[in-house]
Amino acid sequence: MARRQPGEPPDQRPGALRLSWVQPEDLVGHELRQAAEDGRDASAVEHRWRAAGGHPAPDRSGASPRPVDPSLRTLAGRLLDELAALPSPLADDEPTDLPAIKAACPDWPPAPTPAPGTSPVPGPPGPADSRESPESPTHPGTLEPPGPRASLKQPKPASSPSEQPSPPGSLRARLEAAWLGRAAGCLLGKPVEKLPLAGIRALAQGTGNWPLRGWFTEVGLDPEIAARYPWNIRSRATSLAENIDGMPEDDDLDHPVLGLLLLQRHGHGFRTTDVARLWLDELPAGRTFTAERVAYRNLLDGIEPPHTASYRNPFREWIGALIRADIFGWTRPGDPAAAAEAAWRDGTLTHTANGVYGEMFAAAAIARAAGGRTDVHGCLRAGLAVVPRRSRLARAVRFGIEAAHAEPTGTAAGFADVVDRLHRAFGHHHWVHVLPNAALLAAALTHADGSFCGSVCRVVSGGWDTDSNGATAGSIAGLLAGAPDALPSRWTAPLRNRLATTVSDLNGIGFDTLAARTAELVVSRTADRRPRGTGP
Repeated sequence: MARRQPGEPPDQRPGALRLSWVQPEDLVGHELRQAAEDGRDASAVEHRWRAAGGHPAPDRSGASPRPVDPSLRTLAGRLLDELAALPSPLADDEPTDLPAIKAACPDWPPAPTPAPGTSPVPGPPGPADSRESPESPTHPGTLEPPGPRASLKQPKPASSPSEQPSPPGSLRARLEAAWLGRAAGCLLGKPVEKLPLAGIRALAQGTGNWPLRGWFTEVGLDPEIAARYPWNIRSRATSLAENIDGMPEDDDLDHPVLGLLLLQRHGHGFRTTDVARLWLDELPAGRTFTAERVAYRNLLDGIEPPHTASYRNPFREWIGALIRADIFGWTRPGDPAAAAEAAWRDGTLTHTANGVYGEMFAAAAIARAAGGRTDVHGCLRAGLAVVPRRSRLARAVRFGIEAAHAEPTGTAAGFADVVDRLHRAFGHHHWVHVLPNAALLAAALTHADGSFCGSVCRVVSGGWDTDSNGATAGSIAGLLAGAPDALPSRWTAPLRNRLATTVSDLNGIGFDTLAARTAELVVSRTADRRPRGTGP
């Protein structure tokens, strides 16, 4: 996720504090961009803002460098409220209400058939099951991928034995591989977070690591390239090949740990307000970013969910919810619908519409992978099944899959052409927006056919939110690999089975311990008979 980048100019006045992601004068520019993306006519508001001396959104940082006149800040607050009142022509295709989301998903997956002697967690029924996949030729306008990965076109029915969870004895191993995979993928992307695509390629090429196939390093790097594209300053000391010693703290790992605590304390029937209380108890405000920081501020201002997600929050369709999806998929193996519903309850604290769909998509895909009897294409189908078909998120994911299938070589070198195509299509979005990142994630997983090394290296090499994308790709690919020893030791040994985290008293916890605690929650799912929360 987004942090202050080296070279980003702080305000130099003694005592000045420029707080990222919450200052009204910085939020207006981002809200104007969001309005343009969802079709709201904000031209009059933008004219008033520019005429008053307001600036556009900071390009890659979270705060402008200098304070503004108090009158401009006051105007910014009023304009944010005016922008929120503008109707979006996409609202009907991109609802946030869960029943409306389900109604917009004709392929919403059914609950899996429980194994003998178990009972599924009760919950509200969804729409009638459709056995057609989102990519079925019977649905006009959806993709029909060509080439060797065209098995995506004819998925097995969701009730097929091959899509049911595998025996529980192997689940803990899969979960440990998922935790390790998430950490390794995140760590690979950390030193190049926020860098432009050209910089990522130059740093890798400058050290003979292109196409990307291993940890970034500055050993042998031309000083001129290093000066032109400086590493992420917070990560340089802990995430290069020459200095990795355990998994350093990162919000992409803090959130799965928080999710683990959430389910331990509140069970699978948790509500959005439970997520909010947990954050206030366990998550330092300074370790939140973008939409999460705005929602945190809203909570402290007395605003309750789900309004925390929408009030003066221009980041509500960015990637922050997607990075919180894993725990809901890991603990619902083979049940993507339940995973998506849990993700919805979590995501609506901070996000709306496509931002929430990103978490639902990832949770469902991860749940399918956690079931143990599918491939990466089945995971992506499961993810698409819980996303409104006419939404921008669904179109972005399908675009990424199609772009990967259209690349003829299937090689790591060939994936650069896929990335270039994605950047042409989505490069106008902020680098932390969910749409470009979801498209890249789907493309990398498809192109690498779910292999671990191929998936994490391709997605990180594609830029944008490198550590978050690497983490999610690593989680899914780790589950598909099936066990820790199925992941190459060059990716797992440097992690030292040790996670640094700011959450609770868990700093230094091992990934094996995290996997064991996660597996305990899977077992408890069959005994938790409380209805799933459907609101705050």
